[in-house]
Amino acid sequence: MALAGKRILLIVSGGIAAYKALELVRRLRERGASVRCVLTPGGAQFITPLSLAALSEDRVYSDLFSLTDESEMGHIQLSRAADLVVVAPATADILARMAAGLADDLAATVLLATDKPVLVAPAMNVRMWAHPATQDNLELLRRRGVRMVGPNEGAMACNEYGFGRMAEVEEIVAAIAAQLGRAEGPLTGRRALVTSGPTHEPIDPVRYIANRSSGKQGHAIAAALAALGAEVTLVTGPTAEADPPDTRVVRVTTAVEMMAACRAALPADVAVCAAAVADWRVADLASEKIKKGADAAPALRLVENPDILASLGRGPDRPALVIGFAAETEQVVANARAKRARKGCDWILANDVSAHTGTFGGDANRVHLIRADGEEAWPALSKAEVGQRLAAAIAAALGGGTDGDA
Repeated sequence: MALAGKRILLIVSGGIAAYKALELVRRLRERGASVRCVLTPGGAQFITPLSLAALSEDRVYSDLFSLTDESEMGHIQLSRAADLVVVAPATADILARMAAGLADDLAATVLLATDKPVLVAPAMNVRMWAHPATQDNLELLRRRGVRMVGPNEGAMACNEYGFGRMAEVEEIVAAIAAQLGRAEGPLTGRRALVTSGPTHEPIDPVRYIANRSSGKQGHAIAAALAALGAEVTLVTGPTAEADPPDTRVVRVTTAVEMMAACRAALPADVAVCAAAVADWRVADLASEKIKKGADAAPALRLVENPDILASLGRGPDRPALVIGFAAETEQVVANARAKRARKGCDWILANDVSAHTGTFGGDANRVHLIRADGEEAWPALSKAEVGQRLAAAIAAALGGGTDGDA
């Protein structure tokens, strides 16, 4: 009951992502929060007041000029009776009206009148998200103290791809818990180390060796562990992913830097090595840009990078649970079994990263969880769902049970 006693005012505006608001209400209620909803006319084109009322067990407000609503609650009291105001989805339109300070409907009026913290979960077409007007509005809202979760990158209902997808429900729940105070759950009191993203191994001041890892899976795992109450240190290579709520983020570039950051984060109860660390680095780093000339291409002498997973799995400060990833393109499960034994880790999550799978850089993943006592083939899931399922399994393994989300 991480949010027990907390009061959330949820404003649902008009976008296809409005359907996720129903699941958001359910998850918040499961965690002990009370939820009161404001539904905009646009939002009512996608979900019904009855659905929100049934899940929130409270009436739904929508009309600024309702004599009944104003006499019983009033938009001023409605705006100030919550611990946190959440706008999900937050369309480009409602963000623009927030920035302009308009008060032309109940949602905008509540947002203008509130003296409570505000969290928005943007959701819109990728071009609308990238438009300078939207970015200017967001910058203005940030300066005013409005917090933001998401958006994520991925496929959209309009058949375009890019940033603009609303954050997943568990990400929003974690952001709410972070806003209202550290989440409590089955991993409260546990320390977690998560690595994420690629590493960039420099060749000269302008070139480097890297891979196609986006960091989405590692960041999703960190967010899911924090949502269950863990104290999370996320060590991440270069990535465009937003920092997960309620985590300590350490940014690195190279494998050597990532190794040092991981050692500094110990001791920990669990380590999840989801980063795609480059196996090799250039032995002789050029101090100046290597020029292209008439001679043959320069030969690069490579040396092996430190093995972070093996170091954690066999080191003196070994966490109680060490988990690795095996990104394979052939014999996925067999190679992962061998890697688990070789690295000294407890669990390995094997996934196929062949070009046709879209795993690297995509939003979905299909993994096999390999342990000493058996294997599980998980269905195709979003990376957020993989993170949640893994976090629940970690909680169970460490004696914390699960919160029922697995």
